[in-house]
Amino acid sequence: MFSGIVEECARVVAIRHDRENVDLTLTCSFTGQLKIDQSVSHNGVCLTVVAIDGDNYTVTAMKETLLRSNLGMLQVGDEVNVERSMLMNGRLDGHIVQGHVDETAVCIAKTDADGSTYFRFRYDASPEMYRRGYFTVDKGSVTVNGVSLTVCDPSADEFSVAIIPYTMDNTNFHTIEVGTTVNLEFDILGKYICRLQELKETR
Repeated sequence: MFSGIVEECARVVAIRHDRENVDLTLTCSFTGQLKIDQSVSHNGVCLTVVAIDGDNYTVTAMKETLLRSNLGMLQVGDEVNVERSMLMNGRLDGHIVQGHVDETAVCIAKTDADGSTYFRFRYDASPEMYRRGYFTVDKGSVTVNGVSLTVCDPSADEFSVAIIPYTMDNTNFHTIEVGTTVNLEFDILGKYICRLQELKETR
């Protein structure tokens, strides 16, 4: 479980394909504090640490993860938002994030807001996805590349977020341009409500 408060950007130092899996080796400032089997969020995807070598650590992304996220697009040198699992004795500064990416979205606009920056994203949407809770609501929460954000101006398949300078500087949002693919995780609370409603309708 995560909060969507990114700790820093890790950098990809190696990529190895193993059949349908991909091993990603990264480096970051807290590698020395990691342990084998520990969960770390990478652009919002919960992955398990499988190896540690000096300042580098390795995680494995399986086929399903690669199909649903942008991890398969990573190249050596890319920056990845990372967050270790949430401590139960701390404050929940973002929102409840599972690290289970639902789908990807594409940045369709980037607008300066006199200090902050608005990003607008478009994602695949359908009635079936709405029934599963895959949608955004105004002032609701959404996770973009592992960052907990507040939704503004949502439509059926688009939404915007406002990024303050600190978030821009300390996450990989500073690399996002029009056309960039990002990972989305929709709010788990909305998913449970939609599922409950679906069960009620089938009785």
